[in-house]
Amino acid sequence: MSTTPTAALSEAGVSIWLDDLSRERIETGDLARLIAERNVVGVTTNPTIFAGALSKGERYAEQVASLAASGADVDRAVFEITTDDVRAAADVFREVYDRSGGFDGRVSIEVAPGLAHDTAGTVAEAKTLWERVDRPNAMIKIPATVEGLDAIRETIGAGISVNVTLIFSLDRYRAVMEAYLAGLEQAKAAGHDLSTIHSVASFFVSRVDTEIDQRLVAIGTDEALALKSKAGVANARLAYELYEETFASERAAALLDAGANRQRPLWASTGVKDPALPDTLYVTELVAPGVVNTMPEKTLEATFAHGVVTGDTVTGAYAEAGAVLDALAKVGVDYDDVTALLEREGVEKFVVSWSELLESVGQALGAAR
Repeated sequence: MSTTPTAALSEAGVSIWLDDLSRERIETGDLARLIAERNVVGVTTNPTIFAGALSKGERYAEQVASLAASGADVDRAVFEITTDDVRAAADVFREVYDRSGGFDGRVSIEVAPGLAHDTAGTVAEAKTLWERVDRPNAMIKIPATVEGLDAIRETIGAGISVNVTLIFSLDRYRAVMEAYLAGLEQAKAAGHDLSTIHSVASFFVSRVDTEIDQRLVAIGTDEALALKSKAGVANARLAYELYEETFASERAAALLDAGANRQRPLWASTGVKDPALPDTLYVTELVAPGVVNTMPEKTLEATFAHGVVTGDTVTGAYAEAGAVLDALAKVGVDYDDVTALLEREGVEKFVVSWSELLESVGQALGAAR
């Protein structure tokens, strides 16, 4: 019997990754504590997370002073600081990585968000980040924009593990899995060991509900309001159905037989935004074998405190999930418009956070000089 809800979640096949990283968390031992006490087996980062960590600043002061003395510019300083944190976190997770045979113990770092629509630039930065972090349990985050799809294929083809981020629509998710399989085929042709290449596909959840619920309230009918807070979970459940179908295909089977790994679905944006909803909604309603749930600490602690894990809550719910999306279309919610908007906003938010990060590091460099 599991002693905690997070242990039960792990036993149900869900890998718990923390959606946060800071030097303080690494150096104080808090990250190691979460591994030991909360069943955390990975970490994801993004520009917003790094901007938040750097804004507190104290534990970065010595490195910033050294970078300033060496004449480093802002871009160089940010690169050094963030890759150092990811490398250190990867070392904290190395035991998890070894114990799981490379399945978990992963730490993700994202290419600069300004490259979201630049295929060649994304591939080049992905390779640079991979080489600089220099840890087998790192993952490079690449957004699932149209231009990102080719970058995903090329990066996987180069033997680099990838966390695909900012996936909102089912059609784009299909394209992401296609890019992964094509990348594996490219990697195999180049002689890479497929067993060393890992990938997750980060399918966003709560942001879908936030946007769709606003539209349902604006429509205002009883039929529309009855659909509130159902879209995010339904969308993710249908994504898992696509995952099962894709990796049961002959094409995928041939790659798996050659040593490749499945590209696991990762539930992102799992912090509940609506206070009227259960704070563990996007955890307990999305339990399925072989998925990752990357949680902000608040959601992790809520799950640990009172999450009710009853086993698989996804694979038997495909018809119901499809009915939700059909009903949304009938009341006038344009799914394609919603997901396209969320992708644009996702990229824009990370660009803003990255600018804030550059500004804060620039100010720190100036003060150190």
